[in-house]
Amino acid sequence: MADLQDRFGSICIVMLSAIGDAVHVLPVANALKRIAPAVPLTWVIQPVPYMLVRDHPAIDNFIIFRRSRGTRVLRDYRETLGHLRRQRFDLVINLQVYLKAGLLTAGARADMKLGFDRARARDLNWLFTTHRIPAHEPQHVQDQYFEFLDYLGITPEPVEWRITLSEEEKDAQRRFFEKFDRPVCAVVTGTSKAQKNWAPDRYAKLLEIIENDFGYRTIVVGGPSAVEKSRASEIIRLTSARPVNELGDDLRRLVYLLGGADIVVSPDTGPLHIARALDVPVIGLYGYTNPKRTGPYRKYTDLVADGYSRYPGEAYPVSMQYRDGMKRLTVQMAAEKVELAIKKYVS
Repeated sequence: MADLQDRFGSICIVMLSAIGDAVHVLPVANALKRIAPAVPLTWVIQPVPYMLVRDHPAIDNFIIFRRSRGTRVLRDYRETLGHLRRQRFDLVINLQVYLKAGLLTAGARADMKLGFDRARARDLNWLFTTHRIPAHEPQHVQDQYFEFLDYLGITPEPVEWRITLSEEEKDAQRRFFEKFDRPVCAVVTGTSKAQKNWAPDRYAKLLEIIENDFGYRTIVVGGPSAVEKSRASEIIRLTSARPVNELGDDLRRLVYLLGGADIVVSPDTGPLHIARALDVPVIGLYGYTNPKRTGPYRKYTDLVADGYSRYPGEAYPVSMQYRDGMKRLTVQMAAEKVELAIKKYVS
């Protein structure tokens, strides 16, 4: 579909939640903008991931879906649908497979609504689209999003995220890191899904190795949730290392902390994908989710500490299968990946 700019006068992307998924949307948006720079691109998104991408150069307009709980949910849907119906799109791309995205896609005024095939569209989401990408075997989530570009005849290459910092953020980043006289390792210690979380005592030992054996200063980064605060406190209590606790509710600050670090250690969660997008060497701690599907995309795959494998060298396929593998992930495995990151990507 080489005449994308002629065929579509306006395009809307529906991807509401999850910071990691928002990162994966960016190369799609960049590819659309490269081939059709004059076509306005709108993104329907929730408030938290919006903070990550709010000033992104590929996005012309955002519609914020502020989803509440209880009786306010209907009000939030009506408000967002009102924004959607005030304009007409030539193409809506629904990159999410859940009902909440399907309902908003259904309410959008558009000639073409492109979504997942019936096998992958959960919650009968395929009913809300007029066109669907073909079925495909499991692959990396980023490549899965690229299937939409392939359907439209667009190449994703070069794959670009283009997460940028404002001048104020760059200045704040410089001021933060200039106080350290050693290289810095940013460590993400918790996710919203308990099965992805590594044991606190293992984090505590790894922090000691990073500081004492490799000479790095450690900072604990992440969000403000009770789970993350509790885990960080427990890890700091258990370790003889001296990590700086930088948990907070400012996602933009998290971006510049990740971007300014020399290396990052993280389980499968949004900050890992932000670090990859910023081209910061990231050691992935995997055991529950398949790193071939949700690991760092195309680069730093050699830094995955792989507890997902049931035995060393297991040639498991790309799949959505979950495994109870975080217990298999040893401190030594993670430390070896930290050493590799320093030798290969930093030194």
